[in-house]
Amino acid sequence: MSDKPTYLGLLNAVAVGELGGEKLFAAWSNATDDDDVRGVLHTVALREAEHARTFAKRINELGYSVRPLDDPKLPRRVAIAKSKKLNDREKFEKLGFARIPTTGPDIFSRFFDDITIDIQTGEMLGRYLSEERDTARRLSACHAALCAAEGVEMAPVEVVPTAASNKPKSAKPKSAKLGKKGKKK
Repeated sequence: MSDKPTYLGLLNAVAVGELGGEKLFAAWSNATDDDDVRGVLHTVALREAEHARTFAKRINELGYSVRPLDDPKLPRRVAIAKSKKLNDREKFEKLGFARIPTTGPDIFSRFFDDITIDIQTGEMLGRYLSEERDTARRLSACHAALCAAEGVEMAPVEVVPTAASNKPKSAKPKSAKLGKKGKKK
């Protein structure tokens, strides 16, 4: 029987993915001319960086090292984020951050299926999930504000229906004005 934690792959995937997220959001934050958008993106970049390092630290505490995984799509996504030909609304849409589904499966719902997760790792995962959900809400609100400012209607969210919901909810835009650090005014 191995002492290797069964959830080590999950921790590694998050550490590597969040490092890529840091690169993406930092590049976009540096490229935008909109102070409100920059505030949101900067917050997200900091969170991604913290998550990458927190998960790498936990992996190290468990006696292992992060195994780098290649993300062949990251350079293209960073190029979109840095683009001067696209406005921020278009970047949100091209990068897939325009909308968050309100129904359907939660990508984080299976994180705690492994009952061997220790307390320290469980606490770390709980904070990570909460911050990721908040990040999704912030990005969605930022996109909504950009759409409202341009007079553009937001595209509906495509959601795979679940047993509890046979059809997705309407994706009507809510007008949002962003203040400092991407908070709604």
